[in-house]
Amino acid sequence: MTSTISRYIVYGALFGALLIPLIVFNGFFFPFITGKAFFFRIIVEIGFAAYAVLALAEPKYRPKWSWVFAAFALFVLWTFVADLFAVNPEKAFWSNFERMEGWVTVIHLFLYFLMASAVLTADDLWKAWWKTSLGVSVYISIYGIFQLLGLAAIHQGGVRLDASFGNATYLAVYLLLSSVVAAWLAFEARGWERYTLGAVAVLDAVIMIFTATRGAVLGLIAAALVAAALAALLSGGRARRIAAGGIIALVVIVGGFMLIRNTSFVRNDPTLTRIADISLAQGEVRFEIWHMAWLGILERPLAGWGQEGFNYVFNQYYDPALYQQEPWFDRAHNEFIDWAVAGGIPAFLLWLALYGTVLLAFWKGPFTNSERIAFTAFLVAYAVNDLFVFDNLMSYVFFIAVLAYAAGRSGTPFKKLEALPAVSRDRIDMLVAPVAGVVAVMVLYAVNVPNMLAASDLITAITPAASVQTNLDGFDKALADGSFASQEIREQIVSFASGVVGDQNISNTDKIAVVTKAITEMQKEVALIPKDARLRLELASAYSFGSDFKDAIAEMDEALKLSPTKEALFVQRGMLKWEGGDAAGAKADFDAAYALGPSFTELAAYAAVGHVITGDVKGAHAVLLSAFATTTVDNSTLMLAYYRMQDWPDLIALWQLRLSEDASVSNYFGLAASYAIAGKLSDSAAVIHAAVAAHPEAKAQADSLLQQLAHPSSTAGG
Repeated sequence: MTSTISRYIVYGALFGALLIPLIVFNGFFFPFITGKAFFFRIIVEIGFAAYAVLALAEPKYRPKWSWVFAAFALFVLWTFVADLFAVNPEKAFWSNFERMEGWVTVIHLFLYFLMASAVLTADDLWKAWWKTSLGVSVYISIYGIFQLLGLAAIHQGGVRLDASFGNATYLAVYLLLSSVVAAWLAFEARGWERYTLGAVAVLDAVIMIFTATRGAVLGLIAAALVAAALAALLSGGRARRIAAGGIIALVVIVGGFMLIRNTSFVRNDPTLTRIADISLAQGEVRFEIWHMAWLGILERPLAGWGQEGFNYVFNQYYDPALYQQEPWFDRAHNEFIDWAVAGGIPAFLLWLALYGTVLLAFWKGPFTNSERIAFTAFLVAYAVNDLFVFDNLMSYVFFIAVLAYAAGRSGTPFKKLEALPAVSRDRIDMLVAPVAGVVAVMVLYAVNVPNMLAASDLITAITPAASVQTNLDGFDKALADGSFASQEIREQIVSFASGVVGDQNISNTDKIAVVTKAITEMQKEVALIPKDARLRLELASAYSFGSDFKDAIAEMDEALKLSPTKEALFVQRGMLKWEGGDAAGAKADFDAAYALGPSFTELAAYAAVGHVITGDVKGAHAVLLSAFATTTVDNSTLMLAYYRMQDWPDLIALWQLRLSEDASVSNYFGLAASYAIAGKLSDSAAVIHAAVAAHPEAKAQADSLLQQLAHPSSTAGG
């Protein structure tokens, strides 16, 4: 009875993992990520405890030797060692809410591999497992259809479908791999089942295309070409002709699409446009990031930077050409390079070894040609996709399943494990099962419960409440949970403080309490992780909320030591110096930022601001003419500089430009105000009258402004 119960618990864990795409916990921080990951970890922990009982009771379920097993075990061991020597070992092991990876996920994937390779193979359940996964994929694709038709919201916004993944790229690789599996099963099936599975393959592939994920599209094309080429080589007669025809058809389709890529039919569709724009030029940002990653690998080639360590590489080797991209990259956006950064050259080679050993197992082991072709195509699709993105939990699970499928069917028993006798029923019932259960509960609690509580409490903390103190109590509770997410919690406190400081409905007492809390907590985080430029910036922001510009600038100094070529940090420090009264220091920082990124007009505007606030209007005009071919540039920071330096002609010219581009009420009144503070009251009144003519609904506000112009002393200092 105990063995039977254990077996079904393992089944539940193995098949339950296929439900990961459906899991979304809205009550958790990063609901599309954390819910899936906690669900997977919990079912693996419960399942593996049951598997340990089952393997001791029935020798047929014990692990087998294979080169796939060896490569995976070494990979897990090496990443453990690399994470021990990581720049931030705690984060390397535990990751964060946004990613939910780290070594904790690696070991759970390995435990899943052990269960799947043994149990699904011994009980001949692999086909059932794959078909169940396709059933879930159909549901996900239908969700995508609803998004496509506008009947369900796209969580990221825009047109790229994301279903219950909340991320188009994650959905794309899931459907890509599902379509390959469906095509394989369709080939091996007969009758109605073949047509049904074929339809699933087409459905998943089509919805995948509507994610507009270029790496996945390239993966699909590469997989189809490889499958057709292998089929042509391994088959004869009619099958060979069909495969050859498939290659020709694919070349014609891809070539035809490239010929019409610039037509209105393609360019009027955002999805097709994104796919049509696949080119080396579109990959420039990726290439820059890969180059930075390469420099990081050269610095730490043996053990790497640890998982979640790429941000240190990104900061240290930041390329100024990335100024207009995301400010903080935590991945190289290439799974192979990411592993080289995380675990050095050994991790990179071991990751490649997983591909090599599993291909060897399929082509040397007891598999049919259709399996060899299908899973070779699967690995090609997976690898091509991963050249441009990083993995997510479900793509990892699919990859691990392929490893387990190959290892389980091609492996041989470990002689020593095979020789061990089955543990008696009495010992299983009285000792093994209870111990396994207790250990499972302890592990489940330690790994998940504090972190799940924090993920929930953080949502409570950032949700608008009746009082600020309620939010502060929520943050305290989230921190007290003892999770791995202190950095994210503390960053959210800073974000909360930013909103509070700008809210006129909140008392100064509450504002002081929140800012003090933000400063105190970020000081703790920086003390724990002093080499993270992002945390230094967060602490600088917290200081600035309390107008403590001296300490804010000191933190920016430290941030720039960690990332000395990042223009945004120079701009931020320059703004702090300006606010703190050091105009010359601000100008130096704005100039430094512009020198690093002379091709970015936004940085030219900051350089011009530096000239304005130091009284060099002529110099500002020279910079603007060089970058924009005009001295009148619509830029809010320039506008502020003109206002503070009482440069009314330039301020008026800027408002005139803004009104000419957008004749909104606010722009009319903005121009009127600039005339008024320049002492040109008649011009101000004329603009207000023009505003009423263009926007009659603004008459009441215009009358109030005209009255203020008639009695300017009543608004002195306003």
